Amino acid sequence: MKDLIIVGGGPAGLSAGIYAGRAKLDVLLLERGAPGGLAATTETIENYPGFPEGIGGAELMAQMLAQAQRFGLAVDSANVEEISCSDRHFVLKTEDGVLPSRAVILATGAEPELLHVPGETELRGRGVSYCATCDGAFFREKTVAVVGGGDAAVEEAVFLTRFAQKILLIHRRDELRATRVVQEKARQNPKIEFVWNSVVEEVLGKSKVEGVRVKNVRSGETNVLEVDGVFIYIGQRPASRMVEELVQLDERGYVITDEKMQTSCPGLFAAGDVRRKLLRQVVTAVADGAIAAVAAEKYLEEVKSAGKS
Repeated sequence: MKDLIIVGGGPAGLSAGIYAGRAKLDVLLLERGAPGGLAATTETIENYPGFPEGIGGAELMAQMLAQAQRFGLAVDSANVEEISCSDRHFVLKTEDGVLPSRAVILATGAEPELLHVPGETELRGRGVSYCATCDGAFFREKTVAVVGGGDAAVEEAVFLTRFAQKILLIHRRDELRATRVVQEKARQNPKIEFVWNSVVEEVLGKSKVEGVRVKNVRSGETNVLEVDGVFIYIGQRPASRMVEELVQLDERGYVITDEKMQTSCPGLFAAGDVRRKLLRQVVTAVADGAIAAVAAEKYLEEVKSAGKS
């Protein structure tokens, strides 16, 4: 039985692996894909401390992985389908069998909802983005489209006015779903133009985004909008289904934790984008992972002491 299993190999999981490895825990990290998570798909990360010229997401994640493995972190490829708790230990069900552990850190992240239109996947990281905080600065004096009508879309459109020359806010309805105060900020900003009753049918461009083809859902007419980037905000899905019967989630499915990253289930910690939090960035994920690993170490010490008494 492992002391600790970390589920998810993004920034939070790798940071937890570094700290757990240094603490000499018997730890295993499980990742269903390539280590690095969504951060590894980001072309350049400009706001991670220590890299004044920025660093490629794949490169940063590769360095984190190498650092964690130097401290003894074992990494295995597995898709965890369910986590259950029994008799003071956890059982992780995968397609290849079950793995027991005394503690678990859930670092499975969250994924943006996709438009599922031609060009979106092909141009991801080359003009297609799901994070204005991450990529907004690349579009100084450019024209960008923002897709969505909720709080996230409208707030990010306002944020992008710090950099872009013009923002086209594309929404399938004729009114926004965002809260009134957020709407007013957007309506009062001269850089934001609204494209109502419209959906994106295709992202255009070869090596980078050059435009979007939109369709008016009322008239059926289509036209091309020339833009340099597309920011998509139609929702996010936290990867928390495997623990939905085990821990407390908020109304959107994010895991609720305390300041120690402890969930409502003792011994099960959550770190990074999968948990409820204000800011979802690499730097906050790394901090979450470090805290979760230290808290898990202390939890294991307490359990061991209790067993001896």
